[in-house]
Amino acid sequence: MPFSLSTAGAGRAVRESVAGLPRAFWWLWTSTLVNRLGAFVATFMALYLTVERGYSASYAGLVASLYGLGGVIASLGGGVLADRLGRRPTMLVAQCATAASVALLGLMANPVAIAAVACLVGMASSASRPAVQAMMADIVRPEDRVRAFSLNYWAINLGFAVSSALAGFVAQYSYRAGFFGEAAMTLLCAVVVYTKLPESRPGDGSGPGSGARARDGRAGTDRSRSGGDGGGVRAGGEAPVSMLSVVRDGRFMSVVALSFVVALIFQQGSVGLPVAMGEAGFTSAEFGTAMAANGLLIVALQIPVTRFIQHRDPRRLLVVSSLLAGYGFGLTMFAGSLGVYVLTVVVWTLAEIVNAPTQTGLVVRLSPVQGRGRYQGMYSMSWSVAALVAPLMSGTVLDRWGARWLWGACAVLGTLAALGYWLLMRGLPQEDGVAAGGLLARKSLAGTGSPAPAAPVARAECAAAPVAATGPALAEAAHAASAHADFTDAEFTDAESALAESPEPAAAAGEAGTGA
Repeated sequence: MPFSLSTAGAGRAVRESVAGLPRAFWWLWTSTLVNRLGAFVATFMALYLTVERGYSASYAGLVASLYGLGGVIASLGGGVLADRLGRRPTMLVAQCATAASVALLGLMANPVAIAAVACLVGMASSASRPAVQAMMADIVRPEDRVRAFSLNYWAINLGFAVSSALAGFVAQYSYRAGFFGEAAMTLLCAVVVYTKLPESRPGDGSGPGSGARARDGRAGTDRSRSGGDGGGVRAGGEAPVSMLSVVRDGRFMSVVALSFVVALIFQQGSVGLPVAMGEAGFTSAEFGTAMAANGLLIVALQIPVTRFIQHRDPRRLLVVSSLLAGYGFGLTMFAGSLGVYVLTVVVWTLAEIVNAPTQTGLVVRLSPVQGRGRYQGMYSMSWSVAALVAPLMSGTVLDRWGARWLWGACAVLGTLAALGYWLLMRGLPQEDGVAAGGLLARKSLAGTGSPAPAAPVARAECAAAPVAATGPALAEAAHAASAHADFTDAEFTDAESALAESPEPAAAAGEAGTGA
């Protein structure tokens, strides 16, 4: 009986974790899973170059650096394209380019050609990330974004775990088959995007974000202006959000800097930890066992942990996750057995589970609607740059001072990041999905003569307010909102803006009532 009750509770928890998200999100989630199921190049590139092709370890490191450099360039370029061309076209172009370049890489034999094509693969594979994250922010309600980003991160790790195991068997048969397999899976991902996902960029006139106007960026601009100009959208007119606007956004760029510090710590799991364990006499199989705990924990705990954190203060979550990351790696200096290494991996994996969706949700919260692609691109670049710097950092520290200094440095960096988040996020503005909901409801009820509620009400309740009470513009927006449970904050802001522009809401309500 207790087992059946626990099973029923677990099933209910899973249903609650996935309920309420729009259909478009699940197709985007599916495309992410399919894409990660085909991952091969990033996992086995070093083995392919050194074992299959017979090149030196230094050459393999050069190719890996060029791959990462391509990712740095594409992170910014992909963000700009996501805002200019749209999320969907950017993803399609990036995925088709990835499929072509990966297949081409499998055919290259000349070392110069391999290095050049590897850089192209890095660019193409990274160009779609800002578009994916921006589309997710477009189609998911603010209060559900942490949960959505968490589920997407879960799909990434699930796909990576499965693909790593399958790719190992494929590599024993043929490395070239692995390259072609990844190309095929990436094309399948593009097919899913093409057939199932509409454009979501606000103001495009199609997709979930079609109700947005130029002024939809006003809420996002106000949120980010506290650290800079926050973007290029101004009330009363549309202006593009340039990369210069992003760079001038002081609060956001501070978040990017802190993200880079945290990313440096997490990168040590793939660059510093294997070297340190090897120098301590552990085998590659034992390192693989320790790292297996990372993937297993993410797959097992990402969803239940998200249920716990999704409505909690992001400042505290980022502070705690930074400390767990820093001191999780810091504890490695005391590891003398495989069991202790696994324990340290468990600690910093918990930090990863909390940090990834919270950090991405914070980036959306600080981004103006019209500049989400550029903001996500800048954020993605912080991880790409960390992937370039981390090997140099760990190699230098390990060679000159030893592993203890590397793990001590991780603890210091985690402490500094936690302090930075605590100071930076004081007075973080309330998210627009809640604040706008209360304002819209109070104004709508004021137009009907009904008493305003004492506290902000849910967006669904706002959509259910008398449709004709505030004029034709709001009536249309409210009708769309009430007809679709997955309407976005872009459409919601459109309704609020239409209401704000109505000079005489009460008169409009009277006319509507007379007409009825």
